[in-house]
Amino acid sequence: MFDSGGMHLWAIATAATVAAACALTGSFLVVRRMSLLGDAISHAVLPGIVLAVLAGGRPGGALVFAGAVAAALVAVGITHLLRTRAGLAEDAGAGVAFTTLFATGVVLVTAVASRIDLDPGCVLYGILELVPFDTVPVPLPGPGSVEVPRAFLTGAAVLAVLSLAVVLCWKELQFTAFDPDAARAAGMPVAAVSVGLLVATSLATVASFEAVGAILVVAMLVVPAAAAELLVRRFHVMVVLAITLGVSGSILGYLAAWRWNTNAAGMIAVVLGMEYLLAALLAPGDGVVARIVTRESLRWRVACEDGLALLWRAEESGVSPSQTPRSWFDQWTLLWLAFRGRVTLGEGGLLTPQGREEARVIVRSHRLWEAWLGRNVELPLDHLHPPAEWVEHHLGAAVRERIAAEVGGHDADPHGREIPPER
Repeated sequence: MFDSGGMHLWAIATAATVAAACALTGSFLVVRRMSLLGDAISHAVLPGIVLAVLAGGRPGGALVFAGAVAAALVAVGITHLLRTRAGLAEDAGAGVAFTTLFATGVVLVTAVASRIDLDPGCVLYGILELVPFDTVPVPLPGPGSVEVPRAFLTGAAVLAVLSLAVVLCWKELQFTAFDPDAARAAGMPVAAVSVGLLVATSLATVASFEAVGAILVVAMLVVPAAAAELLVRRFHVMVVLAITLGVSGSILGYLAAWRWNTNAAGMIAVVLGMEYLLAALLAPGDGVVARIVTRESLRWRVACEDGLALLWRAEESGVSPSQTPRSWFDQWTLLWLAFRGRVTLGEGGLLTPQGREEARVIVRSHRLWEAWLGRNVELPLDHLHPPAEWVEHHLGAAVRERIAAEVGGHDADPHGREIPPER
């Protein structure tokens, strides 16, 4: 048997192995928008486990593993039949199948609780802390053998099988995941690939239930892949990152559970949830922080360009910029424009040559758009300014030239104000 340190290392190794298997499978579920399938299968294995134990199997043994896989496949088959024969949507069919099978498992456990050695709590929430106590001898190359936790061997075998399947069928898996209609038109066996994915999900789920339970395994299936999807754009990179997040989350979760003396599977799920939260916050394209930065950067750019346009119009009308009312935000933009050399701060702000060039482009964009609206849209003159004020910040040189050509080279906007030349 193992010492204390060895027990923890084997428990961590088991958690990391099943997390890698789940993240590998979950990546395909997430991109195919089938994440809840893992939840359905993890619930549906319960009656298979109970029946296998009644037949003489031991928890973690081959018979129980086979019974759980069989129950998962039954759930998949019922879902398929409900979709094809009864016309139910796939998510509705999965809901009917897994709740019925899960309820059947609960009834069986309750009815035969006195006749079998099966703790429902261990099945639902896992017994990762006790995994090192259930070992099998593994022969060494030389004389002797080493005791290895049964759950680790099961998880490692499933991970090896799933990894080999992904390598051999990568093209088919990727094609059917992103465009099943095109894959079907190209002659790929889309149905067979889908069934294979369901079988892989069943294997990953069953291999994980002893460590993290039939309930929390869905966190390992979905959360690392969902977090990776936010962070990267290439699918093969997403798969590698999902595995990395799953393994690191399982290690950190187990260590945190050890430190605070709480359930390891639950803490692993919490850590994985925190990883997803960080990904949602810090994702470079779609993250909360990135969206805030993009929105505020646009707001600041618009404010600076509005400030330049305001100074241009003040010069055009002969009004001193110091007489133009400004809010505190406008004052900050004026200071920033002065720092960048677009204005000088004397007399409320005067355009420098570089600032005047940028202001001319903004004013030209505004007045060209007003001219186009006045020619093509039936709007009163006093309704032309607001849409032009928004569009002026998004017109490039090519678009301005097209608008100028369409409005017939007019030199003035509908208000009679001169449209500045392009150069």
